[in-house]
Amino acid sequence: MISFLRGTVAHVGLSTAVIDLNGAGMSVNATPQTLSRLRVGEEGQLFTSLIVREDSLTLFGFSSDDEREVFDVLLSVSGVGPRLALAVLAVHDPEAVRVAAHTGDSKTFTKVPGIGPKVAGRIVLELAGKLVPHGTPAAEGAATPAEASWKPQVVAAMTSLGWSEKDASASIDKALADDPEISFRGNVPEILRTTLRWLGQDGARAGNRVGTRG
Repeated sequence: MISFLRGTVAHVGLSTAVIDLNGAGMSVNATPQTLSRLRVGEEGQLFTSLIVREDSLTLFGFSSDDEREVFDVLLSVSGVGPRLALAVLAVHDPEAVRVAAHTGDSKTFTKVPGIGPKVAGRIVLELAGKLVPHGTPAAEGAATPAEASWKPQVVAAMTSLGWSEKDASASIDKALADDPEISFRGNVPEILRTTLRWLGQDGARAGNRVGTRG
């Protein structure tokens, strides 16, 4: 695998650059932002991802290792090829992509030419848990940005039904453990129904209730 290229910049075009490696010119596809940092005649370095097809070998270049990592993860989404993944990074920086994927914000992806609501929804669904914003608390029990928006509402609904806040929060976490995509969608009624169904699977779980509404 070619991890990076470092050499003299021989050419910079609208979507590609050529790096001279001791007399061999390597053509690399990149975003306009990455290409704007290169200067013909000066030394340049790009982190790269090699895409192998039956009839071609294509290099994609990035200004940072983080950008390349996000690109590679985007390729894991069904229906997203290298050109579309690169288009995402042409519109959004890597951290913005991480945040959108982590919080289930599909609208961020619809801002990319060629991505409609259906594809955007598939991206956030399939990237759930794969891209995490830098600095996100990793401690067990720490709320993700997505949880911060819906969890208090679900807990409030459950406490109105008789559960304590502690038991409600724990039940939500356990109910969504087998289906984390629901968490990233952040649909409050759906999460509430899923949690109540989980509690109903075992009559003993209902014993966690602290009381019933009279």
